Amino acid sequence: MTLVMLLEMVAAAFGDRLGIGTADRGLTYGELADRSARGGRLIDERGAGAVAYLGTTDLAFPVALFAAAWAGVPFIPLNYRLSDEQLGALLARHPDLLVVTDDPDRVRALDAPTAGVVDLDAWMAATGSGPGADELPSSTDGEDTAVLLYTSGTTSEPKAVVLRHRHLAAYVITSIEFASADEDAAALVCVPPYHIAGVANTITSIYSTRRVVYLPQFTPQAWLELTRDESVTHAFLVPTMLARVVDHLTDEPADCPALQTMSYGGARMPITVLERALAAFPDAGFVNAYGLTETSSTLAILTPDDHRAALSGDDAARARLGSAGRIIPGVEVEIRDGEIWCRGEQVSGEYLGRDRVTDDDGWFPTRDRGWFDDEGYLFIEGRTDDTIIRGGENIAPAEIEDVLLAHPEVADAAVVGVPDDEWGQRIEAAVVLRSDAGVGPDELRDHCREHLRSSKTPDRIVLRSSLPHTDTGKLLRRAVLADLTAEQDEETT
Repeated sequence: MTLVMLLEMVAAAFGDRLGIGTADRGLTYGELADRSARGGRLIDERGAGAVAYLGTTDLAFPVALFAAAWAGVPFIPLNYRLSDEQLGALLARHPDLLVVTDDPDRVRALDAPTAGVVDLDAWMAATGSGPGADELPSSTDGEDTAVLLYTSGTTSEPKAVVLRHRHLAAYVITSIEFASADEDAAALVCVPPYHIAGVANTITSIYSTRRVVYLPQFTPQAWLELTRDESVTHAFLVPTMLARVVDHLTDEPADCPALQTMSYGGARMPITVLERALAAFPDAGFVNAYGLTETSSTLAILTPDDHRAALSGDDAARARLGSAGRIIPGVEVEIRDGEIWCRGEQVSGEYLGRDRVTDDDGWFPTRDRGWFDDEGYLFIEGRTDDTIIRGGENIAPAEIEDVLLAHPEVADAAVVGVPDDEWGQRIEAAVVLRSDAGVGPDELRDHCREHLRSSKTPDRIVLRSSLPHTDTGKLLRRAVLADLTAEQDEETT
């Protein structure tokens, strides 16, 4: 099974239905299939070995994604926020790229070898007429590489995760029912195209026949306006985005009457933010999705029923708001020495130019630490690399961060292990306070001491105006560690 086959199924049954965009600027499923086929032909004619997409989400994004699939070459969405040096280095890794971009001058100025550079308007014009999908068949195979997604590179040089057609198709087919959406269903995608959620939400929405609406640049006001104007029924946000929406609403109802499902994931969600969001969107069913790029997206979900149970006053159910939920069908997950391992048809565990990172039985180490409760709910403790070892004791930063974030005057928090001659590592925290907060580091340490044993109480807490995050909401913990270590070094010199 391939992405082309999934699109062909939808186009054959619902070719005249609007599938991408708005009534004023959109594509039917049939038009998307035809444009993808024409784009595949253009890729062949250019002799391109891969297609890069550099820009915000636009109608050109799904056309480029499926055109690459039609041509049987990898689709590589690139982070447009990279520096010229970083972007140039990535382009140099793929000298036969056809680059579809909203900034062709920037790409050409990098002087990287390519098979061509096409702006979004020219791409849409070139795929707008000519033979269609019926006349331009695809020979793509399930083993062909569908997408190469570069990791954020926050701890090392970015790696390209290899997702083959069979991986993505397996995820779609096992998690989504074909054509299951109502005719007026609409999914708002606001995460950037180089994030697995941007790719996965586009593919799954199309397969379910849920119209995809793109928000190129996220702001809370723009998100709320588009959700209302397009009668969005399904939306996905990373936690930092949801926090900004909730702050923008100032604890008032969101007034998005069509919204049925609010999904979130990609990073840890503070329970305080989640509870405010549940109050702001009382009629929406909330879903927490946990997954990785290497697993083609979701491994576990916390369902709307789980969220509703938490609001009913059940203490056990409320505690599970901090979990990733239960494992989805088609995937196996087990805990080995505190680390989460998984396997299944959707699990790639493969990086470009490297051996597949799995054991002999196909199990992939996620490098996330976690545990199951007695009802099968998966709790994530953070990355294995983030574990603090203080006096021989393994300490998960997430546990301490949750306590800090539970304080009503704390907006954000990061906990790291700083090198220490006596203890091996000492616990330090960087905290962002709410604008009207009057609490200080000593009070915050007392708060931690009330909820944690002394060995887990931060040795030092510093206040910061903000913390470094990726644009998809992940904390740049190494940057926090470098900041605190440098500050400590200055104090001792």
